[in-house]
Amino acid sequence: MKCKRTTKNRACAFTMVEIIVVMVILIIAAMLAVPMVSSAADMQLQTAANVITADLEYAKNLAITRQESYSVVFSPGTSSYEIHDSGGVIAHPQRAGMGFVVSFEDEKRLNRVSIITADFDSVQTISFDYLGSPYSGLGTATPLNSGVITLQADANTTVVNIEPVTGYVTIQ
Repeated sequence: MKCKRTTKNRACAFTMVEIIVVMVILIIAAMLAVPMVSSAADMQLQTAANVITADLEYAKNLAITRQESYSVVFSPGTSSYEIHDSGGVIAHPQRAGMGFVVSFEDEKRLNRVSIITADFDSVQTISFDYLGSPYSGLGTATPLNSGVITLQADANTTVVNIEPVTGYVTIQ
């Protein structure tokens, strides 16, 4: 800022260079902030896919370590799922006294995400046997041929795949 001193009054003003520098800084800050706001749905979608992947792996690991069948029952209509053993919904390992039920509609950090489809050979339940192999439906009568979970948040979609035989889970 330059000031011209005169005997009667004092005039101060910003130079054109200073104004341009401030404008450039504001434009750069705005360009960085806009993608962060617009990608909130995409971030929630990626987080939801990671949560489902971790919970499927958890159910598979429980089946292996406890040598019994565990199932994950999806409800696309309510964007939720539960983990079951032979006695019903299992206890959540981190929420004392609560069943292992995950509802994206009830989670603030995932409330934009919807489970569009959960297709395990035309049923919405996947089970894991004592070896960690995936099966369609409750129990271990029908080996899994194809497992796909489709998630959506706003216009973005993500697919979680479960491989037959191994139960390997991938996010596309």
